[in-house]
Amino acid sequence: MGNRLANEKSPYLLQHANNPVNWYPWSEEAFEEAKERNCPIFLSVGYSTCHWCHVMERESFEDEEVAAILNHNFVSIKVDREERPDIDHIYMSVCLAMTGQGGWPLTILMTPDKKPFYAGTYFPKHEKWDRVGLVEILIQVSEKWRQDPGLLLGMAEKVSSSVFAEKRYSQDGELNEETLLKAFSLAGELFDKEYGGFGTAPKFPTPHNLAFLLRYWRREGGREALDMVTHTLERMYRGGIYDHIGYGFSRYSTDKKWLAPHFEKMLYDNALLALAYIEGYQATGRKLYARVAKEIFTYVLRDMTSPEGGFYSAEDADSEGEEGKFYVWTPAEIKDVLGEQDGAAYCRLFDITAKGNFAGRNIPNLIDAPSFNDDGELTLAAEETAGYIESLRNKLFDAREKRAHPHKDDKTLTSWNGLMIAALARGAAVFGEDLYRRAAVKAVEFIMQKLRRTDGRLLARYRDGEAAYPAYLDDYAFLVWGLWELYEADFTASHLENALALTGQMIDLFWDAENGGFYFSGKDTEQLISRPKEVYDGALPSGNSVALLNLLRLARLTADGELMDIAEKQIKAFSGSIGQYPWGYTHFLMGVDFMLGPTREIVIAGKAGAADTGAMLNAARQAFLPNATLLFHPPGETGRQIEKVIPFLKEQRQINEKATAYICENYACRAPVTDLQQFADMLQQEPVYLSRNVHH
Repeated sequence: MGNRLANEKSPYLLQHANNPVNWYPWSEEAFEEAKERNCPIFLSVGYSTCHWCHVMERESFEDEEVAAILNHNFVSIKVDREERPDIDHIYMSVCLAMTGQGGWPLTILMTPDKKPFYAGTYFPKHEKWDRVGLVEILIQVSEKWRQDPGLLLGMAEKVSSSVFAEKRYSQDGELNEETLLKAFSLAGELFDKEYGGFGTAPKFPTPHNLAFLLRYWRREGGREALDMVTHTLERMYRGGIYDHIGYGFSRYSTDKKWLAPHFEKMLYDNALLALAYIEGYQATGRKLYARVAKEIFTYVLRDMTSPEGGFYSAEDADSEGEEGKFYVWTPAEIKDVLGEQDGAAYCRLFDITAKGNFAGRNIPNLIDAPSFNDDGELTLAAEETAGYIESLRNKLFDAREKRAHPHKDDKTLTSWNGLMIAALARGAAVFGEDLYRRAAVKAVEFIMQKLRRTDGRLLARYRDGEAAYPAYLDDYAFLVWGLWELYEADFTASHLENALALTGQMIDLFWDAENGGFYFSGKDTEQLISRPKEVYDGALPSGNSVALLNLLRLARLTADGELMDIAEKQIKAFSGSIGQYPWGYTHFLMGVDFMLGPTREIVIAGKAGAADTGAMLNAARQAFLPNATLLFHPPGETGRQIEKVIPFLKEQRQINEKATAYICENYACRAPVTDLQQFADMLQQEPVYLSRNVHH
């Protein structure tokens, strides 16, 4: 017999629809029921591809004994953190404050008026591994609620008043080049010189850390920042965190070598990592990085794209109830597919042994494989060509496709789609690959058609024909990022128009006019127990950090002083907090780097499709110019459309019918050039850095 989750669209909630626990979705009905019964609420937050969520479901939520305790003593609520990140943010902050750690599944016990008094993550059914058992917790709490509810209500008031008091970000201090240096120095202290990445296991890719270091290298010169990036990019690719048979990255590595991943694959990681590898390629010209980015896109377009054009959210770590089963191999399985000789060659190269490197089986990896050559291929014996290795991979991929696949979370999230649109757009621009551009355009069209209300308000989630939940800050910020990247890929004026319109909506819905910064949820949404602002850049960059860089780039592109004013206020709002530990805010620091300047505005005036125009655009796109904006001004009606968005383009036209480049830097414009080599030389000239503080 099902419960109330059977009517939901979330894959995670539907996974629990047949539990004996009488689950409610987050709803007024649930809270009214708790008030009527005068009982506490058991809140469980997770997501459909979460390994420990599955474990807790098998051990406890499918168990009749646990269900009886919950149904008799609590009102139980299930929340998909990817659909309701607002709820997740609020109660995860409680867990971090009460226990010092967080993660999923998130377990909260709270009063009927949503005030928490107990928090944790995964609990086994009964005590084991020094972890208290769920049954013991539930029995103790239900007895205490009956005997002395005032004690728990008092705890809830105390927790709420301390955790939910609006966080005051320090505004003391300047964010300047010294802040960037401090972040770089912290990176150096945390850097793993042997295997790349930062800190110890578990290791997360955190691509914005690499993006920041590339910008720091571009600003300061020297090799150290660049070497941290290149070493990390190569070591991550070599590891088992990368799927060498089907492509794409898993969420994190459980060890320092990047060997054994937590096997779930998230759309956002693959979007941000594709961007990191593309920027690595732009900065160094190393073909390996271009190949990895293209392989990520192959994976996403093959396995993570809906027929309608949106991108799916994630793939599970588990299949057939076992973590990683889909991805691991024995030597015998390899040889069954490839034959003895080819199988032995593959096993030797990809570390497939009888002993195994993961619970007696093997994760294919290149950790100890030979070096890569200039073409981005492994340096192997003459007969082991790249084509030969690829033929083996293809056979193994076809064989693996016949296995039971991990669950795919097929909902479309506006925020994560924005990131993949940004990555594909950059790939289209840098690699000249129209397939990527078309996929990005189709995803934008899907969001604009399916994930907007009739009044234009963005929505957060689409699945099975239904769009729901007013979009959060991340949805607006990440989608705007995708739109301006897509403008620089195909120069369609509507992308910029949409980016500017959504930015205006974002300011109206989320901006804190009193203290600066953006709230996570809009002023028009359900009023939860608190309304937080997030600026920390964790596994994902924060909405505030992405919004800052968007505001700065759009202000430069359009010469809009109001957008620049908001960006300056945003930097001021968080300056003291970021200055204390800048390495925790590396995406935000990319905005600071942009604000410090110099920035370049590059305009190419020329005929669309003409050879000289294409050559100039390609020169600008191939170079690593993170603080440059690129505009295209063609003649005719298309040119007039972009002039409506960016009026100053009217003056920047072709000279003598030739493609003409205009470069402005530090608010001064150079003489226009029509010679391709002269333009390329100008792009490579070191920018003139004007040291100054940001925020006064």
